[in-house]
Amino acid sequence: MKEVTVKELKAMIDNKEDFQLIDVREEHEFDICNLNGKLIPMGEVMDHVAEISKDKKVVVHCRSGKRSATVIGALEQNHGFTNLYNLQGGILAWAAEIDPSMPNY
Repeated sequence: MKEVTVKELKAMIDNKEDFQLIDVREEHEFDICNLNGKLIPMGEVMDHVAEISKDKKVVVHCRSGKRSATVIGALEQNHGFTNLYNLQGGILAWAAEIDPSMPNY
């Protein structure tokens, strides 16, 4: 599985790269803190496959990286995606390494 670090994601954002950011956490988690990605909760991803780009890099994240890894595995196996990247450490790593002011939960 391909991965990006939070530092790599920050550089992608700062450089205004063309990519899609998908957040697979639950809505109540998204409301606590988020990275301005598209919210598609893990349990709903398979109903929203058409909203996930196959034409550019897609970074998928959750709280720690476990749920997003599971989602990526399912999308690659069942829908042939080859452009998905898991955010190492999820939003917890972002809060620790990039934005210490971000609320942890």
